[in-house]
Amino acid sequence: MPPPGVCLNIMEARSKQDGYGKFTSPERFFGQDFQQLKQYCLIKGVRYIDDMFPPDRSSIGQGLLSPSDLSRVVWLRPAKIAANPSFVLHGISRFDFGQGILGDCWVLASLGALTFQNHIFGQVVPLEQTFDQSYCGIFHFRFWRFGRWVDVVIDDKLPTINGRLIFVHSKNQNEFWPALLEKAYAKVCGSYTDMNAGTPAEALMDFTGGVHMCILLSEPPPNLWELMCRAGQSKTLMSCGTHKGATSANTVLPNGLVQSHAYTVSGVKQMVSRGQPVNLVRLWNPWGRGEWNGDWSDRSPLWQTVSPQDREMCLSVADDGEFWMTLQDFCKFFMDLDICGLSPDFLDGSSSGLWNTSIYEGRWVAGTTAGGCINNRDSFWTNPQFRVKVSGEYSEKEGEKNILVSLIQKPDKRNRRLVQNLHIGFTIFEMSEEQATQRGKFPASFFNTHAPVGQTKTYFNAREVMEFMMLKPGEYLIVPSTFNRNESASFVLTIHSKIETQCYENSNDHKHEPAEKRKKVRNAQEDENKKDFFRQYSDKYEEVDAEQLQRLLNENILKGDLKSGGFSIDACRSMVALMDTSITGKLNGGEFVRLWNKVVAYKDIFYLMDVSRTGTLSLTELRNAFIAAGNLSNIEKYLKFPD
Repeated sequence: MPPPGVCLNIMEARSKQDGYGKFTSPERFFGQDFQQLKQYCLIKGVRYIDDMFPPDRSSIGQGLLSPSDLSRVVWLRPAKIAANPSFVLHGISRFDFGQGILGDCWVLASLGALTFQNHIFGQVVPLEQTFDQSYCGIFHFRFWRFGRWVDVVIDDKLPTINGRLIFVHSKNQNEFWPALLEKAYAKVCGSYTDMNAGTPAEALMDFTGGVHMCILLSEPPPNLWELMCRAGQSKTLMSCGTHKGATSANTVLPNGLVQSHAYTVSGVKQMVSRGQPVNLVRLWNPWGRGEWNGDWSDRSPLWQTVSPQDREMCLSVADDGEFWMTLQDFCKFFMDLDICGLSPDFLDGSSSGLWNTSIYEGRWVAGTTAGGCINNRDSFWTNPQFRVKVSGEYSEKEGEKNILVSLIQKPDKRNRRLVQNLHIGFTIFEMSEEQATQRGKFPASFFNTHAPVGQTKTYFNAREVMEFMMLKPGEYLIVPSTFNRNESASFVLTIHSKIETQCYENSNDHKHEPAEKRKKVRNAQEDENKKDFFRQYSDKYEEVDAEQLQRLLNENILKGDLKSGGFSIDACRSMVALMDTSITGKLNGGEFVRLWNKVVAYKDIFYLMDVSRTGTLSLTELRNAFIAAGNLSNIEKYLKFPD
């Protein structure tokens, strides 16, 4: 079984602390160390079996295969499938593989694009792996996952029926890198079933960790052709998807295209036909067969109107899934275009390296930093806030853009199919020179009097939302948020800027930091110091009763913090009864320290929830405080709060 969520969080935090998560030092997925596991297998003389993604029906998942087919699945190592298995055979190509019965065309279309970029391919697929020297049935791959690179270990047992691979398969039965990579990605997603249906953008990001742009082809930018040409020259990955039909089925249309299907953009080229330039886009179907049959298809007579050189270079009359079509038809029959590269250079064709990138990880926490969209006037300001100072040259040319902002939400579930994406977006505000000198979070009054200068067009329940825009020199505030308030999730905010920028996260300006920020590991010495303080006010038995506790709390620990005058004697009697585990009617040093820590934590929550800064909590603020403290379900049994 994979480690539970808390353990995964601890492992992730330790990896980051040790410098892991970069491509040069990826995190070990589930803590599995490829080199150590391989060495162990070699010493013991055994073939590796991955207990974190075992070769059984749990790794296939539920609902993908019928019970009868599932019972026929046999997990075989490549040597049992082919006589002479190889990891890579005769180089890497999109024509190496074809899709199986799994609906993961979004992964395979991105993989087809990946085969064009050898330097990126080698990052994802370590090419030194073989079935020859030191083979012991273990392989590994690398993926970018929400701000960090992970190294994923698998065994090489693959699901088959009647000795044949049921998912992705190579055209040459002796080549196995596609099937093994698909298995590694299935492990990341939770199971093979968890890869059923998706968007190419997700896989493109996981293969590169780079800059991503999505273009809706129903409203293409006027410079679409130039952008695609730059992308082709900048060593990027491009993929696209067709429109959805009445159902989610991959129906083949009369024009040869497949509905609800992902394709690889494998090339762009301008040719001269009948004396006029024509912009052509080359596409590849991950099925490895099935092609467009309209203008500029393989057997179109229009190929006779171009030069013999262009025809020789571009035309291939074969049912290999690859074909050409005009840019106009591309925009008409495809829904969106995803472009993803290691560098933002494709955005404007720059090779000067002037693009700056800032990446921040954050979290919306229900009751504290999950203020919802700007419609929630009283809580929007509590969302995380990020400042961006823009300086340098400014162009007023129409259509010119200089900043790309991306917001990605991180999943809270192990299995991809169980993830319920929230509706997310971000809003950008400009600050005056006077406001730019202010430190700390901006209050609700700022957002009530300032209109946004940029924002996502709408809140999407997608993994990523982005906007490419122009910001003139000045200082800005970026506020990422969920649409509804009190929705918890983690996120990654990335800012790519053409001009010089300074970015940093805004801190809370209240004298009491959020409870999340104040948390630290208490050591024995810290608790002992609190006990020493306690002894100064305790009786000869080193205990305090309710009256002594009242004076200790109100006159020393919380002095000046409570407008109401402090805890009543009845409240202190209740606290003694609650914390008195020794059943003496009083609190000893250890019991008092535990109470002290709770009081401080709840005090922090109080000040964080006191949005109105009145020193008291309204019903709405009190409800948020209970959410933050994790006690809402118990409290609501006795109190009715407004929605």
